[in-house]
Amino acid sequence: QVQVEESGGGLAQPGGSLRLRCLALGTIFSINRMSWYRQVPGNRRQFVASITRGGDTYYDESIKGRFTIVMYDDTVYLQMNSLEPEDTAMYYCNVDGRTSGGAFDRWGQGTQVTVSP
Repeated sequence: QVQVEESGGGLAQPGGSLRLRCLALGTIFSINRMSWYRQVPGNRRQFVASITRGGDTYYDESIKGRFTIVMYDDTVYLQMNSLEPEDTAMYYCNVDGRTSGGAFDRWGQGTQVTVSP
């Protein structure tokens, strides 16, 4: 059984920084991709950034140049700089990969990011 745990959310001022962490737990054979999404109440979950096992990174235009995604083994970090009030959302981590039992695709419970003076 694979579990995904996010941490690092909190309150930041506009222009400030936060670093989110996502850890994939379990007997994992390999990870293909780790991604971050965000969602505000009443809206759809939106893509933020992702990184593949090979190190390829993808970013949404709204955060490009401000956020950086990096992956080490079964952990992915989202460094968020120059935060804006519009970045306020619940941030979710998604992990897809393989265990000995086959492919998996898991979401974490989310971590809240609030950007406010």
